[in-house]
Amino acid sequence: MAEEIVNYCVRCGAPVVRRESYGQVRPVCPACGWIYFADPKVAAAVLVEEGGKILLVRRVNEPFRGHWTLPAGFINAGEDPAEAARRECEEETGLQVRISGLLEVIAGKEHPRGADFIIVYYGEMSGGELRPGDDADRAAFFALESLPPLAFRATQLAIQRWQQRRKIDGGR
Repeated sequence: MAEEIVNYCVRCGAPVVRRESYGQVRPVCPACGWIYFADPKVAAAVLVEEGGKILLVRRVNEPFRGHWTLPAGFINAGEDPAEAARRECEEETGLQVRISGLLEVIAGKEHPRGADFIIVYYGEMSGGELRPGDDADRAAFFALESLPPLAFRATQLAIQRWQQRRKIDGGR
């Protein structure tokens, strides 16, 4: 994980020093005792299936511009993760979805600006019209046999988990 650069105390403005605190070297303020704890970035994604095909969006931003992924994005402070997944799906695809369950929680930052954790939900279409938006230039449903180039390991893992659960649930 890339260490965030913290040079000054957010409480009193004094320069921080790096020292052992709670089992890790962290920025610590020698003036007031404030300790910086890096918080993980968390994203939410939704896997929507329609007729055996899954909904994907094509990225317009780096990394992996032009590759496909599940509709996903960062969770805002105070936002319910399921609501974030629903919101991101609508922003990126124009489709309104009802979150119907939890598929997987995937850990592991894949790039410096990426999430540390991705919470992947199942979603069922409830309205809207398929059209790309936000940071996607295309949105489409794909059969598993004809998936386009996928952007992230997390997308690949979520699709694999979905396939495994479908086999267990008898094709659901």
